Amino acid sequence: MVDLWGGHADSARTRPWERDTIVNVFSTSKAMTALCALILVDRGQLDLDAPVARYWPEFAVAGKERITTRHLLTHSAGLAAIRQPLPTAALYDWHRMTAALAAEAPWWEPGSASGYHALTYGYLVGEVVRRITGTTLGAFFREEVAARLPADFHIGLAPSEDARVAEMVPATAEETAAAGPAAVVDPESLFGRVLGNPPMRAEFANQPAWRRAEIPAANGHGNARSVARVMAILARRSWRTPSPSNVTPGISSSPSPCAGGWASCSPAPRSPWGRTRGPSVTAAGAARSVSPTWTPA
Repeated sequence: MVDLWGGHADSARTRPWERDTIVNVFSTSKAMTALCALILVDRGQLDLDAPVARYWPEFAVAGKERITTRHLLTHSAGLAAIRQPLPTAALYDWHRMTAALAAEAPWWEPGSASGYHALTYGYLVGEVVRRITGTTLGAFFREEVAARLPADFHIGLAPSEDARVAEMVPATAEETAAAGPAAVVDPESLFGRVLGNPPMRAEFANQPAWRRAEIPAANGHGNARSVARVMAILARRSWRTPSPSNVTPGISSSPSPCAGGWASCSPAPRSPWGRTRGPSVTAAGAARSVSPTWTPA
């Protein structure tokens, strides 16, 4: 294993990429979010097959009464988009986003298909975690995972860390055009609403409002080292007390059904985007194959 870094952390190429440079890793954040839910499963506080409404009573409307946390984790809840038009500022308003999702009706029969919940994933799973623990997902991750390993990964970034964040450089018009017609999405389609309501662009990651908010599906900040630190231990399936002085993995007796060790490989369900995808790796599989024991350090 090597630990390398190089290049620049800004478009003007005035800031070198340092050992401790971090960057918005977008959907890698979802793995950290799923881990928080799985910690609660291990503690017996969360039942993946119980209705979400057991923990979040307001959720039990508009055909969502039987949606489970397993559906949320596997992108099969049918809540990939929100019908009510929302401004970009809603992304930074936890209660506004979760209230909109609680009122939303599924776009397809929950559990019948899998469709990528690009942004809603974090609010859905995060609200279940918040309802159970009384703390936000970002705070729960910081206290129960990042501080104990330790891992330089953040969901909701403190102002003190801004100086070491690499700039997010959006694609140019030429680069977008070169990607072909597939890069153009009908804003009225389901997929268009997934990506465009609330409106979001890559360069938002450079703004303080984005960094301070907790958007657990998309605004985690870290680097390859911190992601690898969490994933390497998960790949061993289980570990003893995670603390700065003790991160020695303890091997679970349950064999993992997937080579990665912490997720279940399964055929992908039918996709509401109109085509079937290849084999999928799902967070719900992690609940079946991982038994991390978290005890006070």
